[in-house]
Amino acid sequence: MLKVVENDNQIEIHMDVCKRRRLPCGTCQTLSAQRDRLKQRRFKHVPLWGIPVVLLYRPVRVTCTACGGIRVENIPFAQGKSRMTTGLLWTLSTMARILPFKTVARMYRVSWNTVQSAVKQAVDYGLNHREIGSVIYIGIDEISRRKGHKYATVVYDLAEKRMLWMGEGRKQETLEEFFKEHGEALKGTLKAICCDMWQPYIEVIEQNVEKDVVMVFDKFHIVGHLNKAVDEVRKEEARTLKKDNPELLKKTRYIWLKNPENLTDKQRSRLGYLEKLNLKVNRAYLLKESFRDFWDYTYQKPAKKYLAKWFWWATHSRLEPLRDFAWMLRKHQEGIMNYFKCRITNGITEGMNNKAKTVIKRCYGFRTIQTLKLALYHCLGKLPEPKYMHRFV
Repeated sequence: MLKVVENDNQIEIHMDVCKRRRLPCGTCQTLSAQRDRLKQRRFKHVPLWGIPVVLLYRPVRVTCTACGGIRVENIPFAQGKSRMTTGLLWTLSTMARILPFKTVARMYRVSWNTVQSAVKQAVDYGLNHREIGSVIYIGIDEISRRKGHKYATVVYDLAEKRMLWMGEGRKQETLEEFFKEHGEALKGTLKAICCDMWQPYIEVIEQNVEKDVVMVFDKFHIVGHLNKAVDEVRKEEARTLKKDNPELLKKTRYIWLKNPENLTDKQRSRLGYLEKLNLKVNRAYLLKESFRDFWDYTYQKPAKKYLAKWFWWATHSRLEPLRDFAWMLRKHQEGIMNYFKCRITNGITEGMNNKAKTVIKRCYGFRTIQTLKLALYHCLGKLPEPKYMHRFV
């Protein structure tokens, strides 16, 4: 039974229940006899043409034989004690995927907390109904959530391109929480883990995964360390030449760090001039370029021979940053060589991290880690939604 009333620039829909009809119990869903009514509740619904809509209804208490007590009926258009209808909840949460919470709140004339509550209910539903499935490859990385070296650890499913888990910090305890929650679900299906050479991550992975799971150190992080070593050589040489020729290496940073095919004509011309001067940074540049050949090998054995040869070049180059980088490779050689067993990288992880940063920037950051988790699970988790969702939501 419905009764629609326009009141105070809003539409009020008064709802009633058919007498003598059995109603489902809110706990076990068993059809039970009606007992009495509670006080009238107001439920916010999806606005109609910008006009606020409110549903008014007195919930029924039923005598449930299965539960053996008096229970409140299962209200079909709302969940639990929420004063939002299911339609409004999923409308707000869907809009919150593409807009800041504050903008969604202003559009639908609700508070910021209401939007956050809608997103929380959507995420809770998704996590409760999510099936991890057969996760083959995972990528582990950290993202900066705010200034002051505040980090969060994220774990991605590289095959499905979704976020599996997120935790505060980047310590051993943080990643251990992930394996406590999902370690059993990953057994038997997980084949490889891609991560950087962060020692706390390495120790936790070695303790919590099966022996046949391959740990691959990310190619792009290794290349990043190499570029950093080349740049250190450039800085040291620039300081040395500051008195005699301060302009020689000025504005040349990206000439040494770029791949040759990406250089502009102007940069290529200047690089040709600098290569004739027998600079230390040029030796570092040549070592960087020769290291690119390492990734082109197909099989592990010849790649290992080439890496040993490159290690000798770097350690005898009389360039301390390159020597330190070479010894770092020797220390983590097993994980680097695993790339030729399972050719995965954290390229997908870095792409997902960029999406996460976009979510953070879109809302000008989040004050608490809990709200950040909600937003990232909601936008990157590919969480399931109920089947009764309308197509336009």
